[in-house]
Amino acid sequence: MNLSLRRLRAPLLALCFSPMGVSLAQAADLQPPPPPIPDCKSYVLMDFRTGAIIAEKDPDLQLPPASLTKLMTAYLTYRALAEGRLHWNQQIPVSNVAWHTGGSSMFIQPNLPVTVSQLMHGLIIDSGNDAAVALAQAVAGNRAAFVEEMNAEAQKMGLEGAHYSNVDGLPDPGLHLSAMNIATISRNLIQKYPQVIDISKIKYYRYNHITQRSWNPALFGHPSIDGLKTGHTNAAGHCMDTTAIRHGRRLIAVVMGAPNWPAGVNDVVALLDYGYTFTGDVEAVKAGTVLGKYSDPQLDPEDFAVKAAEDVWVTVPEGEQKDLQRTVSYDKLGDKAVAAGAVVGHLQITLHGKVLGETPLVAAEAAKPAGTIGTLWHQAENAL
Repeated sequence: MNLSLRRLRAPLLALCFSPMGVSLAQAADLQPPPPPIPDCKSYVLMDFRTGAIIAEKDPDLQLPPASLTKLMTAYLTYRALAEGRLHWNQQIPVSNVAWHTGGSSMFIQPNLPVTVSQLMHGLIIDSGNDAAVALAQAVAGNRAAFVEEMNAEAQKMGLEGAHYSNVDGLPDPGLHLSAMNIATISRNLIQKYPQVIDISKIKYYRYNHITQRSWNPALFGHPSIDGLKTGHTNAAGHCMDTTAIRHGRRLIAVVMGAPNWPAGVNDVVALLDYGYTFTGDVEAVKAGTVLGKYSDPQLDPEDFAVKAAEDVWVTVPEGEQKDLQRTVSYDKLGDKAVAAGAVVGHLQITLHGKVLGETPLVAAEAAKPAGTIGTLWHQAENAL
């Protein structure tokens, strides 16, 4: 890995890059190309750790998401649990509205006890529309208020173009998401609430004396796949949001609008196989690694070490690790005091000119203004 150091005497410009969503296809010529998947409307293959997009087809196309809508329902319920507004063993009253919700169901009913834990299992495994409504009412009081929370959270997550109009995914002209939106929600959900996998990997669930098979057909026959959600309506087709973990590495494959479940399973498995075979994650820099020295005669000491503030992992095509480059840029600090740990620059990891990862650089020790005499003395020393 080549190390390129460049000193900026002007303040470092704000960077417009976010590692999540960077496309490897733009960073390098992948060989072989991703598998052809002509029978779906769009897809995204994302690396969970880095957020890199390994393969894509019309990733931003807004489409009916069917029950993939429930990913946001689950996310907001987990948030309410984390904040103590709900509790796993808390019993939830079942309204007539929830009871009579159409479509897929976990078969809750008024006067039959049901807990938040049971509703979450029914939501994710059974894809229960009734469970989605009951949870929305428990979290926000009513469905309309919950939908407002869904759209507010979509904005926070940066889900461009996404819009929610209900909590369950039943057909509605105002409900649409893209494959990229779905992958991003899934990554955020697993990052913040990894316990969702403990539910999404379950193949059968029993409630109200009824045992149902998971609506995720990819769980059967593919041991590395442990989630996450599927959906189907006539308008949406067969939609799959699948995640797998192999040798400690997690990928997320989203396929929208497949013609049937077998085709959807074949598509996500082909994408996952491709990602695991032809790409890998590399820890390009460890947090705390010293990457150079900052020099300024206006400071005392004039030279001090700088180190990476964070670990930087990047996703690279197989065999191209050697082509990664580091670029260090420094801010102009002037004669102001610098605290140990203060940001003094920036590190970028690039592949063929494309930024794959980045981290701030921080001072390894404190520095104080040298003053006029000290500055002149440092300048004179440097001139010798």
